[in-house]
Amino acid sequence: MMSFLAWLDAATQPQLADGAMGTMLHARGVPFNASFDALNLTEPGLVAEVHRAYIEAGAGIILTNTFSANRYKLAEHGLSTQVAEINRAGVELARRIVLASFRDVFVAGDVGPLGVRLVPYGRVQKSQAREAFAEQVAALAGAGADLIVLETMTDLQETVTAVRAARDMCDLPIVASMTFTRDDRTLLGDAPERVAERLHEVGVDVIGVNCSGGPAQLLRIVEQMRAAVPSTRLWVKPNAGWPEQVAGRIRYPATPDYFGDYAWAFGKAGADVVGGCCGTTPAHIAAMGAALVAGPPAESRVREQIDRPLPVGIDISPDQPSRLSRKLGEGRFVFAAEVDPPRGLSTHRLLAGAALLKEAGADVINVADSPMARMRMSPWAVCALLQDKLGIETTLHFPTRGRNLLRVQGDLLAAHAVGIRNVFVVMGDPTAIGDYPDAMDDYDVVPSGLIGLIKQGFNAGVDHAGADIGQPTAFFVGGALNLAPQDTRREVKVVRRKVEAGVDFFLTQPLYDPGTADSLLETYRDRYGPLTTPILVGVLPLYSVRHARFLHNEVPGISVPPAIIRRLERAGERASQEGVRIAVETIEKLRSWAGGIYLMPAFNRYDLAAEVIEESTAALA
Repeated sequence: MMSFLAWLDAATQPQLADGAMGTMLHARGVPFNASFDALNLTEPGLVAEVHRAYIEAGAGIILTNTFSANRYKLAEHGLSTQVAEINRAGVELARRIVLASFRDVFVAGDVGPLGVRLVPYGRVQKSQAREAFAEQVAALAGAGADLIVLETMTDLQETVTAVRAARDMCDLPIVASMTFTRDDRTLLGDAPERVAERLHEVGVDVIGVNCSGGPAQLLRIVEQMRAAVPSTRLWVKPNAGWPEQVAGRIRYPATPDYFGDYAWAFGKAGADVVGGCCGTTPAHIAAMGAALVAGPPAESRVREQIDRPLPVGIDISPDQPSRLSRKLGEGRFVFAAEVDPPRGLSTHRLLAGAALLKEAGADVINVADSPMARMRMSPWAVCALLQDKLGIETTLHFPTRGRNLLRVQGDLLAAHAVGIRNVFVVMGDPTAIGDYPDAMDDYDVVPSGLIGLIKQGFNAGVDHAGADIGQPTAFFVGGALNLAPQDTRREVKVVRRKVEAGVDFFLTQPLYDPGTADSLLETYRDRYGPLTTPILVGVLPLYSVRHARFLHNEVPGISVPPAIIRRLERAGERASQEGVRIAVETIEKLRSWAGGIYLMPAFNRYDLAAEVIEESTAALA
C-alpha cells in the first residue's frame, strides 16, 4: 500500500473519505451529551458498525472516533486520565475493521478543537494547548494511524498550535481543516484565503474545510483556498446543509443525490479529498463515489449554487471618511448634540428630536449607550436609523464596561458595517447604579487600550490578535477628557495615554466655568507641549435651580459656580431660558480654543438645545 500523500498525488480524481461519526452514533441511540469517544472502550461494536458501513460505501479514508478525545473535553465526563487509552482504542478499532474488509483504506487519527479558549480570548495558554494536542497526537500516532486530521477548527491560532504539536510528536501527514460561519469567515473572522495561506506557511500537507454549511458554501470556500495557494492539496467535507430541529430530533436537508452532484464540482475546484461531515451517512458517501465513477454531471446541475454570491452584508465603502473628521480638520467649530436611545420600541420622539437638532444646525448626533446603566435600545440601531432616516452623521458611544474583548471587536465590526464612522470610547457607567445592579460589569480593555486597538489595529486592517479582518476600518475615535479633575496630574497622564494611542478628538463633561480648564491644559502643555487634539466641550443647558444644584452636588466632575445658580434664582419661572443664555455665553468663551461643543439636552428638551445651536451659530456668522 502506497503512502497517503503519494496516493493523493497519483489520483486523477478526488479520493473519497467517510462521513459523520456522531450523526451515525446518535441514530443508534447514543445521546448527544454522552462521550462518543469513550464508546471506543465501552461500546466498540457500535463504532465498528459505522466504520464498516463507510468502508462498504467506498470510503478510502476513515477517521477514528476520537474527535473530542483530548484532556479538556474528556474532563467534562471525568475521563481526563484516559486520553491515551481512548485514542489508542480508536485507532486499533478502526484498523481491525480495515483489515477485516480486505481493502486498502487509510486510518486517520481524528483530532478536534480543545473546546476551551486560548489567550487572549480565554485562560488557556498556547503552551498548555500544545501539550494537550501533543498528548492526543502521540497516542494516535503510537497506535498506528496513517495520518493526523485536525478538523472542525474555529480558531486559526489554535489550529497552528495543533499543527506544531503534531509535528513535534510524529512524522505523519497532517490534514488541517477549518470550519466557517455563514459569512464565509471563521468564528474569529479569518477569510478562506488567510486560512489557506497561514496553514501553508506552517507546512500542513493537506488544507481543508469541513462542517460549516452545505456543499454550496464549501465549494465557494474551496475555490478561494485554491486561488490563494494553488499548489496545495485540498480536503472538503461539508455538512448535509444547515441543521433544523424536527420533532425533537436534528435533521439535515441535503440528500445523497445532491452530494453526488457536487462530487465532481469539488474536484473541478481543486479538491483532492471529498467526504461528508454532520448529517451525512454512508448513503451520501456512496452517492459521491458513484458520481465520481460515472463522470462529471451536467454543468447546470450545480452552476446556480456555484455562482451564488458571498453573503457579505451591507455594501458600504470601508474607507469613506467621517464628516466630523473633515470638519474638525478644516478648523470648523462643530456642534455635536446628544440623544438617548428609547426605553422601548417606539422611535418617533427620538426621530423628531434629532430632526429638530439637525434643522437647528447640529453637525453630528451623539447616541449614548445605556446612560446611567439603564436598559435602552441598542445605540447601533439608533445610529443606523438616524443616518438612514435623517441623513445626519452620528457618533456611537462605545463603553468598554460589560464587554469582553471578543464582543468589543465584533461590536466594532457591526458598527462599521452599518455605516458608523465616529465612535466615542468611554469606560461606561457601572451597572450597580442602574436597572440591573447584578449584571456583569467586567471589562477586558480600558478606554486608552481600546483607542489603540481601533486606531493601530482595526484601522490598519487587523484585530487585537493580529489577524487580518479583510480590510481596514475608517473609525474616527473620540475619548473622554475631564477638564476639571480632582487630581490634575493623574488626568494629564490619562490624557497622554489616549493621545499616544491615537485619539482623534475629546469629549468632556459639561463645563460652566471655562476658566477651570486652564489648570489641566497648562499642566499638559508644560509636560508634553500644547494639546492639539480637538476638544468638544460639554454644554448642558440648565433647566432650573434644582437642576443646577443637583448637577453641582451629585454628579462627579460637574461644578456649577454660585454666580450661575444666583442667575437662575433671579430668573424664576424663566430659568430654562436663562439656562439657554448661559449656555450661549459659555460657548462664546470656548471658541478661542475648543474644536466645538458637545451639547446635552436636559430632560430631552430638544427645543432648548436647538435654541442654543441657533443662537450660537448666528453669533458665529
